[in-house]
Amino acid sequence: MSKQEFLAQLRKGLSGLPQDDIEERLAFYSEMIEDQMEDGLSEEDAVSAVGSIDEIVTQVVTDIPLTKIAKERIKPKRRLSVGEIILLALGSPIWLSLGIAVFAVVLSLYAVLWSLIVSVWAIFASTAACSIGGVLSCIIFTIGGNGASGVAMLAAGIVCTGLSILMFYGCKAATKGILMLTKKMAVWIKNCFIKKEEA
Repeated sequence: MSKQEFLAQLRKGLSGLPQDDIEERLAFYSEMIEDQMEDGLSEEDAVSAVGSIDEIVTQVVTDIPLTKIAKERIKPKRRLSVGEIILLALGSPIWLSLGIAVFAVVLSLYAVLWSLIVSVWAIFASTAACSIGGVLSCIIFTIGGNGASGVAMLAAGIVCTGLSILMFYGCKAATKGILMLTKKMAVWIKNCFIKKEEA
């Protein structure tokens, strides 16, 4: 693919974003391709070294704040007529309350997911504390002359240590999954505000 084809496809992929951001990204990638060509790469190799257009578009959308995208999208392209304003005002009790309800449900589900993650981390912390407590109880019972109870407490401490190790990896994976879900939801919400050019 030539540099011009790459930039044209990138412009199409970035359509719907604020115009100044599109021009800034196009200039950046054009300069990057030229730098690589100056380093001795052919035009096609320089373009392929930059990366795929889909990855670049996803990264650009991730980097631009939602408020900037929403502000660009919500800017009126024309003045509303009196009839449209009246319809919006009369319908606002319905569409506004439905919008608030949908937002509240989505926010509640998101809060529940994070509550579950916090709960799982709390279980991990309690099993780790029990493992330490089991070892300390073993020492106390053994010093006190109750060796059988000390061995039982040591066994319980070892079991809790094993459980806490397993819980740690599970908690870590669950937290990573929620963070990835959050990032994907943010990109999806941004993409809802971006109006792509028609082909």
